[in-house]
Amino acid sequence: QVQLVESGGGLVQAGGSLRLSCAASGFTFSNYAMGWFRQAPGKGREFVAAITYRGDNTYYADSVKGRFTVSRDNAKNMVYLQMNSLKPEDTAVYYCAKSRSTATMRAGEYNYWGQGTQVTVSS
Repeated sequence: QVQLVESGGGLVQAGGSLRLSCAASGFTFSNYAMGWFRQAPGKGREFVAAITYRGDNTYYADSVKGRFTVSRDNAKNMVYLQMNSLKPEDTAVYYCAKSRSTATMRAGEYNYWGQGTQVTVSS
């Protein structure tokens, strides 16, 4: 069955960096776009970044553009989110998700989700 397992979250000071990883299994990883979303306490799930199946195109929310970088390694079935210049407002649970097909910011187009990893940015 499809499994997505995130790791790499933690507590970091504002201005710091973290790298999230997502290990995928149970499907042909290289055939599908992947996305990252986040959910802060009391808020809805928010699109963060997406990457096409070949990794040749990436998309970002305006709030993270220029600070976050999404990448993938199809040989290892891994997708990553490098987060730099972190801000307290980046505090959230971060989720990796498998798209039904294309890279998109619409959460409804993702059909499998990981369990999430907590990122906390202190001021």
